[in-house]
Amino acid sequence: MINRINQKMKEDKKLLSIYFTAGYPALNDTVKIIQDLEKNGIDMIEIGLPFSDPLADGPTIQESSTRALTNGMTTEKLFEQLKDIRQTVSIPLIIMGYFNPMLQYGVEAFCQKCQEIGIDGIIMPDLPLDVYQADYETVFKEYGLINVFLITPQTSDERIRQIDSASDGFIYMVSSASVTGSKSGFGNTQTDYFERIAKMNLNNPQIVGFGIKDSETFKAATKNAKGAIIGSAFIKHLTSNGLGEINSFTKSIRD
Repeated sequence: MINRINQKMKEDKKLLSIYFTAGYPALNDTVKIIQDLEKNGIDMIEIGLPFSDPLADGPTIQESSTRALTNGMTTEKLFEQLKDIRQTVSIPLIIMGYFNPMLQYGVEAFCQKCQEIGIDGIIMPDLPLDVYQADYETVFKEYGLINVFLITPQTSDERIRQIDSASDGFIYMVSSASVTGSKSGFGNTQTDYFERIAKMNLNNPQIVGFGIKDSETFKAATKNAKGAIIGSAFIKHLTSNGLGEINSFTKSIRD
């Protein structure tokens, strides 16, 4: 069966993906947020598995992680919440987190559970490519999971080609070398980087993350890429407005 991520990448449009932290604002909001995002035309969702030491995340996502953990979110709890998600949701779902919780749960058990509930991919920023290929690739593939790798403006062309050949689905293109949520708009450095990657003609489409927060940054990020991911801006919106205003947020990005 073709993975939902691969199917989505074939669609003839710029994709909008949303990241949010599972168990935030309240422990049991996870499923409703996913359903509302799909209803409002979001193409793909990254479900953040909160972790106590999130290195790549800026203050907004870190705070949401801390709150989610305080609320009682765990790997076990997330799997329990998502057990019937495929009865109501058909877009690609990706779990984004750190390798430690996955290791604690048991890598194979984690992958098996993801397959059972209909998760399509995993993003683990702290799982290096060579470790993944040596120790875990066969397990991920056995359970039909796409592992999404990140590249940054500092990643060399040689390394990018390596990542491209190991990738399936898409490459997560970090717009800057900083943490999430810290940029306002894109400067020349980012624009040059977007263009440099576009010229490499990689096999996998790229989805840009970090620094996308409104329709202007969404358009700039997707000029040379297949899509963009919004995280911190959406979490800020949830913090200010709760779950009632998801449609106004998604509309503002697409307008």
